[in-house]
Amino acid sequence: MATSKGANTYNRQNWEDSEFPVLCQTCLGDNPYIRMMKEKYGKECKICARPFTVFRWCPGARMRFKKTEVCQTCSKVKNICQTCLLDLEYGLPVQVRDAALKVADTMPKSEVNREFYTQNLEREIGDGDSINPIGSMAGKSQTHSDMLLKLARTTPYYKRNRPHICSFWVKGECKRGEECPYRHDKPTDPDDPLADQNIKDRFHGINDPVADKLLKRYSEMPKLEPPEDTTITTLYIGNLGDKVEEKDLKDHFYQFGEIRSINVVPKQQCAFVQFTNRTSAESAAEQSFNKLILNGQRLNIKWGRSQGQQQAPKKDGSDTEAMMEPVPGLPGALPMPPEELGTNYFNLQPPPMIPGFMPRGMPMHMRGPPGGPPRGPPPMGPYGMRPPRSNFGPPDMRMMPPPPPGVMPMRPPPGMSGVPPTGGVHYPSQDPTRMGAPSAPQN
Repeated sequence: MATSKGANTYNRQNWEDSEFPVLCQTCLGDNPYIRMMKEKYGKECKICARPFTVFRWCPGARMRFKKTEVCQTCSKVKNICQTCLLDLEYGLPVQVRDAALKVADTMPKSEVNREFYTQNLEREIGDGDSINPIGSMAGKSQTHSDMLLKLARTTPYYKRNRPHICSFWVKGECKRGEECPYRHDKPTDPDDPLADQNIKDRFHGINDPVADKLLKRYSEMPKLEPPEDTTITTLYIGNLGDKVEEKDLKDHFYQFGEIRSINVVPKQQCAFVQFTNRTSAESAAEQSFNKLILNGQRLNIKWGRSQGQQQAPKKDGSDTEAMMEPVPGLPGALPMPPEELGTNYFNLQPPPMIPGFMPRGMPMHMRGPPGGPPRGPPPMGPYGMRPPRSNFGPPDMRMMPPPPPGVMPMRPPPGMSGVPPTGGVHYPSQDPTRMGAPSAPQN
């Protein structure tokens, strides 16, 4: 169908004439004194193929010139910007918004049905206030969704208005330098899905790579799953600080249902809000998780524990905490030493038993005959050595402690073969067998 200005077969009454475009704040730019160029019936709408008034402007310094791409009728049907085709309220693609609000695309794709559909919408716009959205978005713009609140852009993104990349600079042939109106930057990967975007897919909300990226990001966000125990109706509120009080918590959570009790623990800066039923608790947890801010303080929301889990006794002294998983790449625990070593950490040899010596505390079944050695292994002291005896008691029960490792044992004096001395203290310097000592007189 011919849509040129000179075509007489086209109904020129359906051509759109407007005084100002429908734009978002990002496309409009940060300059309050913006100048626009207006061209009446300058181009065809890229969706409905009808001529419309085209506006062209520069959103700011070092930015590229922008212009309207679709007519105002198509813009009001989807409640989107005429230039970037993003939602005017949330700044999100149509596919993300429709998935969150469960809106179906009812706009026909064929030319004849699309023209009839557009005429009916224009009649509806003329009868209405021309402010609120129409068509499938009627009454949906005021509906809030958890997905939209988490993914919505709250501030303008002026980086989207940057100039395009200079193709001559990429080839190394740009001679303009700083005066070049295009951007001297490395181009994106051509295999990147974001590099292939279609304006019609963006408008109808199908096969939009930007929308797929946002939906994937939302699916990877942490979520608060309700516990399996349906008797739990308590929510843990953390990070209260000094500004949030019990009244502030009550004013916020009463909207979800009847509250049974609110216990604030100032020392731990937390509180426990208990509802009368599980439905109210789930609604409060879903609408407050990761987005509750009271008095400038962002609060942490978690589910409380059941009374059975808090009062469960420990069995056999075992800890109820789960064992930590081993870290890959680290060596395992050292094996236990063999039982025969005991506390003999230096692997020392026990001293020889003295005949007739009976240590104290030895059981009756280990005692040998009178005057003979005891049965069984000798008693061991620390480090595998027998404990030294004191100087108290009978003379034959005294003995010297064994030497430390690496030191030669002392020779007993003449006439004493391993038997402790009967009196006095033996000094090594007085040993007659020591080298250099005077020999004992011979009778």
